[in-house]
Amino acid sequence: MNIHELEPGFAISEALTPGDLDEVAQRGFKSVICNRRPGEADDHPDDADLSARAKALGIEWRCIPVTPGNYSEADIAAFGKALDDLPTPILAFCRSGKRAVHLWAHSKSQAASCDIPALLTAAREAGHDLEERRALLEQTATHQR
Repeated sequence: MNIHELEPGFAISEALTPGDLDEVAQRGFKSVICNRRPGEADDHPDDADLSARAKALGIEWRCIPVTPGNYSEADIAAFGKALDDLPTPILAFCRSGKRAVHLWAHSKSQAASCDIPALLTAAREAGHDLEERRALLEQTATHQR
């Protein structure tokens, strides 16, 4: 399991198994956000086993399933609300971490004080290039000013 911190209190990972949640808890994460869709792969029929294991470990669970590259305003708002509401530190995951980093960047870009280059750098250091989304992120940030 590769966990990459994007900012204090928030990190991303690739796909998790119920057994991985023991390590997630040991590392001190208080919340997990799942961005995988039910049935998207044989290893992810749904999030029932994951959410049950998280609950047993005392980890807050939130599922915001999205299709890769297709994020609605409602998806971004739900992710932002989860970031605001859930206890930290938070770990978000999908198959590769890409959806989680995209949703994080899009929700963060809605703050008037957002530093887009810092978002891009954090994502790149975590192994995800957001250059293809730079214009969208900058457009959102500009509208917030």
